[in-house]
Amino acid sequence: MEFREETGIGDRIARLRLRRKLTQEQLAERAGLSVDIVRKLEQGRRQTARLATLNSLARALDVEPSILVGQPVTFEVNNEAELPSVLALRQAISPVSDFFGSEPDPETPPSVAALRRSLKSTERIRRDGRMAEIGLLLPQLITDARAAAHFHTGADSAAAYSVLAEAYQVAATTLAALGREDAGFTALERSMAAASKGDDPHLEVVAISCLSWIFTKQGRLEDAERVAMSRAELMNPGFHSDPADLALWGILLLRAATAAVRQEKQAAVHELLNMAGAAAARIGEDRLDYATPFGPANMGVAKVNFYVEMEESTEALRTARSVPNLHTLPPTWRARFHVDRALAHTDVGNEEAATQALLRAEGDAPEWMRYHATSRRIVAELRSRERRRTSPVTELADRLNLDG
Repeated sequence: MEFREETGIGDRIARLRLRRKLTQEQLAERAGLSVDIVRKLEQGRRQTARLATLNSLARALDVEPSILVGQPVTFEVNNEAELPSVLALRQAISPVSDFFGSEPDPETPPSVAALRRSLKSTERIRRDGRMAEIGLLLPQLITDARAAAHFHTGADSAAAYSVLAEAYQVAATTLAALGREDAGFTALERSMAAASKGDDPHLEVVAISCLSWIFTKQGRLEDAERVAMSRAELMNPGFHSDPADLALWGILLLRAATAAVRQEKQAAVHELLNMAGAAAARIGEDRLDYATPFGPANMGVAKVNFYVEMEESTEALRTARSVPNLHTLPPTWRARFHVDRALAHTDVGNEEAATQALLRAEGDAPEWMRYHATSRRIVAELRSRERRRTSPVTELADRLNLDG
């Protein structure tokens, strides 16, 4: 099944604006933006926009930001006979048996140890950005964990519920990354319910972190900031706390900062980064808790991202040169770092360096790039400026299946 690019961001903005009977001037006023930005986006003279800009436009048009971005809605699959994986995930998260009951399964549910091995493998595949494999494996993991949680008793049941909660969280973040925030929210509700029956108190914190991210994807920025900060304040760890608690606290602060930067609350962003940075320094090295890294390297990557969001591209590039131990981070984190570098290089007019950064991102997580909207937008923009018929960026665009 071939991936097809939708119409551009400007086409979506124009279509939604006309549907709401707004002029370009009225839309710009509602969004708190200059009319020049709206015009350039709609005319295709500008093919990328800051997430803060997209969030402002989405609020003004009363849609989720992913509608403007044009996220792909299905995974690629290996052959036409396979079901689209988004549908498979929906069916696993909300099975029809919830309403009508189901026939007894003749197979004995897997043991807790087998479930944990499957979860660990699935999380690794997600971090690597192997999206098609996630779409094929995760629905079965959810189904198996549900069956095991109901089949086992006592400590084994509680452990199975914890695996189920984590599997739902992986589903939530995967679906939200594909622009299916509604299904992601449902998965997260299921995760919280499972976590309440599980044996791992950290899973509630992880769920709140995921919820903050999904709210951010929906454009509910104030809600995203509030839920992350409320849980972080409730934790309030000391600097002699367990490293896992410090890491999860730091991740919550970064979630809150992500929502704050898209509301253009720079002072709050810097304060949150300083707090998270202190926690990372205290830990001393990057940890990987619940499939999410946190430590000095991830803080460096996060700072680059926030500087790009605040349009401080020179500072972003300066910071990028000093990120420690980048190789210790998962492939998708490294790829996103290189995409941020590409955005910063583009802002300062160095298109060759931007292309090289994108090629580094592709080298780290090639399949992830095919689904990552920002990567696709910046490659499309650089290709539109390319005068040569064949070049590294046009070849990259072909590999990403970008039309045009």
